[in-house]
Amino acid sequence: MITAEEALSRLKEGNQRFYSEDSQHKSMSSERRRQLLVADQEPFAIILGCSDSRVPAEIIFDQGLGDLFVIRVAGNIVAPSQVGSIEYAVEKFGAPLVIVLGHSNCGAIQSTLDALAGKTDTSSHNLNSIVSRIKPVIETLYETDLKHDYEQLMKYSVRANVRASVTHIRYSSPILERLVQQGKVAVVGAEYSLATGEVTFID
Repeated sequence: MITAEEALSRLKEGNQRFYSEDSQHKSMSSERRRQLLVADQEPFAIILGCSDSRVPAEIIFDQGLGDLFVIRVAGNIVAPSQVGSIEYAVEKFGAPLVIVLGHSNCGAIQSTLDALAGKTDTSSHNLNSIVSRIKPVIETLYETDLKHDYEQLMKYSVRANVRASVTHIRYSSPILERLVQQGKVAVVGAEYSLATGEVTFID
């Protein structure tokens, strides 16, 4: 297995190919590749990303079948099932890198900001469970002068949420905390721009 630094470099290069429209993985349906992956997989990185249809990790990082272990949930929040999935990928496949991937104009962040402003009234307990995980992370930002500049508030809220998820992954699991301390696993935050297609690494 490659190192975390090599994995990160591979993702950065892949994203550059993607937003430069120079993809190496124009088809992800190769029969030969599928057959090679029937018995096993060796993903080199784990991506915890948002469920947003505009942010498919394999495509924006220009990777193929079997390259990434992807976990998607609205708002890239961290709950026990996500932590367990990361632990599984780290222990089973030896993946050395975890990326928390947020993105611009995130709907889960928008819903949380609406809730803070008292503009939302949803009866969905399940949706509220997502908002309730994000709210403590961004409510201090909402109480600053940023509340008068929605674009900047959204930008900093997305990044604050990514950083909170990175911290949660690093320290909520004894398994992952030990591996991070030993330098065997790195957990890094990133933000995808819907407008440009570029990923900015923020941690």
